[in-house]
Amino acid sequence: MRTGIILAGMMISQFVHAQRDSTRLPDSLDRKTLQEVVVSAYEQNRRLADVPAAIGVLTPAQFSRFGNISIVSAFNSIPGVRMEERSPGSYRLSFRGSTLRSPFGVRNVKVYLDGIPFTDPGGNTYLTQLSPSNIASLEVIKGPAGSLYGAGTGGAVLIKTMPGNWQPGFSANYTLGSYATNAVNAQVRFGDAANGNSISFSHQTSGGYRDHTALRRDMAIWESVLKNTDKQTLSSFVSYGDLYYQTPGALTLAQYNANPKQARAAAGGNPSAQQCQAAIYQKTFIAAISNTWHFSEHWQNNTNFYGAYTNYLNPTFLNYEIRNEPHFGGRTLFTYQQGIFQLNLGGEAQKGFFKTEDFGNTNGSPDTVQTNDNINVWTYSLFAQGNFQFMHGWQLTAGASFNRSFIGINRLSVPGFIPRNKTFSNQLAPRVALSKKITQDLLLYASVSKGFSPPTAAEVLPSNQSINTDLQPEQGTDYEAGIKTSFFNRRLYAEVIGFYFQLQHAIVVRQDASGSSYYINAGATRQKGIESQLTYQLLSAPTAAFTSARIWLSYTLDRFTYDDFQKNAINYSGNHLPGIPDNIVSGGLDLFSTTGLFFHLTYYYSDKMPLNDANSAYAGSYQLLGGKIGYTANKIKKISISVFAGIDNAFNSRYSLGNDINAAANRYYNAAPGVNYFAGLSISCNKPRHS
Repeated sequence: MRTGIILAGMMISQFVHAQRDSTRLPDSLDRKTLQEVVVSAYEQNRRLADVPAAIGVLTPAQFSRFGNISIVSAFNSIPGVRMEERSPGSYRLSFRGSTLRSPFGVRNVKVYLDGIPFTDPGGNTYLTQLSPSNIASLEVIKGPAGSLYGAGTGGAVLIKTMPGNWQPGFSANYTLGSYATNAVNAQVRFGDAANGNSISFSHQTSGGYRDHTALRRDMAIWESVLKNTDKQTLSSFVSYGDLYYQTPGALTLAQYNANPKQARAAAGGNPSAQQCQAAIYQKTFIAAISNTWHFSEHWQNNTNFYGAYTNYLNPTFLNYEIRNEPHFGGRTLFTYQQGIFQLNLGGEAQKGFFKTEDFGNTNGSPDTVQTNDNINVWTYSLFAQGNFQFMHGWQLTAGASFNRSFIGINRLSVPGFIPRNKTFSNQLAPRVALSKKITQDLLLYASVSKGFSPPTAAEVLPSNQSINTDLQPEQGTDYEAGIKTSFFNRRLYAEVIGFYFQLQHAIVVRQDASGSSYYINAGATRQKGIESQLTYQLLSAPTAAFTSARIWLSYTLDRFTYDDFQKNAINYSGNHLPGIPDNIVSGGLDLFSTTGLFFHLTYYYSDKMPLNDANSAYAGSYQLLGGKIGYTANKIKKISISVFAGIDNAFNSRYSLGNDINAAANRYYNAAPGVNYFAGLSISCNKPRHS
């Protein structure tokens, strides 16, 4: 298998459709290749093939090819990206090994929603609130992106919920799947490009593939765009999400082999998942306003402000946690463009007043207070970047940011407690990238960037009830080089990127004997890897039978090790970082016929990977095969209707997705679904654009 992987790595890939407007042209009509996608990462606003950075792109086409129920498979088609799901709705996202410090959720990755900081000032990112239908486009920036996107060493995600081109109308879809899965999404768009509104609603439920893994998610969004003048546009965003999902707990290898569907049983005085009613109850409200102003021929500014509130309840095996997290913030970006020179400068700031209470958990109800903390958090970043385009195809991008964050903790449950405060500050976090256009379709680039990632509020206040303000920020330097090229009149696009990342004071998660998580600094790591992707349009022009036929492949090769890590008398230096496979392959085939039939085939392979720092336990390798077939009838009185059906994990592979790293009592494994099926219907109607 390894030989096959290496061979696949010579022609790796992933296909990504171009940005579409809200009408979403049928996939069979969208023939643009990956390189032609225009991305906004690093404020380049250029073709992906011309941007000297490691960037992945997802559009609604990628989400829909996997059934439009979960975002996991679409994320995992991007080389260097790994998204896991311990149970329906419980996501974990990492870039280039940032899983190391993430027992769950999203850590060390900064997420923006329509330019608004979606990661809160405490470091939490509730990506579970979004369904695929809420995403018009998504860009993944891999590696330290602090020169423009705040503190962090993992990368950044830029999500847009509004399409690039406005068109009124409506769309709706319904998907039915295995394990009592149901998903309904609907959107209404009215107005025009100068004064448009969009209202969307999504509802999803699932019984779960393991015991005690039910899910319910409701999301409502209202968005508006008001073009006051040719120079000024005002937009607003309001969302409310209500999420509930059960958490079954991880299994030992013996339990996993005996019955992978079981939830964690009672053991050592701790109740079972069902007895303690382990689950997440999360309600999040966000309101934001953004203003774009072109105040001269060369200058423009985009400024946004937001306010948000999250109510988070989490009955667990050890306690019952209640969090209330109001916060607000904003970001401003000035852009100057003059000939071959572009300047970006600005800043962002966030402030939160969090309250976290831990109680004992009696059969899913809170009882005696264990801790009661008021948490004051704030963070800000100032940044600047210059982009120079020289003669003979040379381009230089240089940027840097200054970041500072603060956490203050007052433990009200301890009489006479002296508040604990910690400020995390760094020197400049720079990024320099130099590229050369050898030909119109061949780009070479190299970059150096430095990242800084302070501990999150959850890491300073872990579940073992300690307060660890001695935890040090991570600091890392990334060296990267890549080639982007295309052939055959741009029908074939290939990209190969190599990187070497040195991380100091790496933050890693560990568990004590009771199963409570806590965090330590692990010294240094060395993370070397190659990420490559390829997409090939098989047809140079539509034929009598097919409008489009494409193949795509991607390959990730990682060699991540501890460079310097000793805990007590045990030396882990030289060991592989847990939670990261050495090899990942993803690929597929997309066919679109002239009759409206379409077909998607997807393959995914993950190598085995260690589950603890000692490398004494491993999750096995696995292969996944999935497919989707359907029929689209377009332009029937301005109405487009699609019906589809599909299969995931056709091999019925047994594997664990979302392993618990360095888990107590060797409870590492969270079983993923076996073979499962889905089917659905989508309908859309688009009115003519107003001039």
